[in-house]
This record gives sequence, structure tokens and C-alpha cells, in this order.
Amino acid sequence: MSGSVLFDAPGPRSKRLYAAVGVASIVALLLALWFVIDRFNEKGQLTAAKWKPFLTGEIWTAYLLPGLAGTLTAAAISVVLAMIVGVLLGVGRLSAAVWIRWPCSVIVEFFRAVPVLLMMLFTFALYAHYEVFPPERYALAAVVTALTLYNGSVVAELVRSGVFSLPKGQSEAAMAIGLTGGKTMRLVLLPQAITAMLPAIVGQLVVILKDTALGYIITYEELLRKAEQIGNFKVNLLPALIVVGAIFVIVNYLLGLLANRVETMMRRRGRSAGGPLTADPIDQTGGAGLTGVTTGADDTSDTGN
Repeated sequence: MSGSVLFDAPGPRSKRLYAAVGVASIVALLLALWFVIDRFNEKGQLTAAKWKPFLTGEIWTAYLLPGLAGTLTAAAISVVLAMIVGVLLGVGRLSAAVWIRWPCSVIVEFFRAVPVLLMMLFTFALYAHYEVFPPERYALAAVVTALTLYNGSVVAELVRSGVFSLPKGQSEAAMAIGLTGGKTMRLVLLPQAITAMLPAIVGQLVVILKDTALGYIITYEELLRKAEQIGNFKVNLLPALIVVGAIFVIVNYLLGLLANRVETMMRRRGRSAGGPLTADPIDQTGGAGLTGVTTGADDTSDTGN
């Protein structure tokens, strides 16, 4: 057996067993699906009258499109703030200064452990009690705050792990050419780490979009809240939930396609640029420069972390 192979290839008996298990799983799944559909049909949930309202413009203009706008608004604001907070906390956790590293670590671990729904309920009550925002913005502010704190903490951990995954020679080479610790992080490590962790960030964007549905508990006008309103108005809650679920799937799929395209562009740009640092030809004095990077031993504007 080759040293690169970690297990033996399945024999004829194992192949037959795998095929039988696969067929049995598919049959069991189809039977479960048939049972659920049959139950729904018995309760009258699959009649044409239940689905007919979704063919009218009223349901879309008065409920679904405003709900989708609310979902996308909360998700967009949360994504931007979570990326900013995550990068700041991630870099803080990598700082050499203990008074920066420890508070950032405590913040990240705390908000990663607290449930998002609990943070929404707490911040909603806090904003309402102290009247921090206009009353009509309490729910949006609570949803954005909770999603920003939780997902920002997750992004911070992604940043930290992304930097640690880079070869140690990257930072050593940057230090060798005179970059300070801060410039090494900002110009060398972070660009490569962000490119490396893009797939995980894409997954986190989908999580943010889905978690906006938790705003339903605090009466935020998003898709799930609109589905409940449609169900109460047209007495078709199950079809409304199915339609809203399909909208979530489509939006998340489109978001994934967009994020994958951005990831491909960034990776292609990184390869064509030859990395974040490109050395200039050695001049007659034997020194080497860095394209687009200002270096110097007397640079004290950035003492680094």
C-alpha cells in the first residue's frame, strides 16, 4: 500500500454494503417526506387557496418586500460593523502589549459565549429604558448590536487564526527590512490572512443574514415577522413560512456566489501582485526598497504592538 494512502480501498463486499446503505437512506428520506406532505394535505395546508395570495402583488408589496428590505438592512449594517470590530479585536489579541491583548481576549471570549437572542433581548430593553434611539429604531438597533458583537468576536478569532496560519518567515522578513510591528501586521500579515480566511468569512456572512430572523422575538419587521403577519391575515401560516424560507435560500445562495467571486478576484490579484510586498531592484548603494511602502529606521510614527 502506498505511503500516501491512509486506508484500504473498499472491496466488492464493502461497495455493495455502501450502495445498500445509500439506497436505504434515500428511501427512508422519501418516505419521511411523503408522510409530512400527506399530513399537510390532510390538514388542508396544500390547497390552491392557501398559495393563491402569493400570486397577488399585495402580499409582496405590503409584506414580503418590506420584510426582505428589513432583513437586508440589518444584515448589511451588521456585516460592516462586525468586520470592523472583528479586525480591531483580532489585531488587539495579537498585540504584544498585555494591556491591549487581555481586554480584547476577554471581550471576544465573552461575546462568543453569550447567545445572540439573549443579547438582542438585553440591548432592546436597555435601549428602550434609556431611550438611546427613537422608539421605531429600538428593534433594529438591538438586532444590529447583538449581531455585531457576536459575529465581530467570531471574525476576531478568524483573524487571529488566519495570521497564525501564515509562515513565520513572513513577519521575520518584514522586520528584517525595517518594518515596525504595526506596519508588519497592517501591510504584510493582515492582507494575506484576510485572503486565506475568506471562505470562513463568507460562511459568517450567511450566518449573519440568517440570524436576523431572531429579530422576530423583539418585533423587528423582517421576513419571519412578515410571514407571521401574512399567516394571521390569510390563515396560511405554513405556506407563508415555506415562501419565506425559499427567499432566505435564494438570498443566501446569491450572497455565496457574490462572495465567491470576490474571493476569486482577491486571490487572483494577490497572485498577480506577487504578494503584499514587492521588492524593488537593488540600487547602487546596495539598498532595497519596497514598492508602495515607506520604510526607515527613524520611523517612529508607528511603534507597533
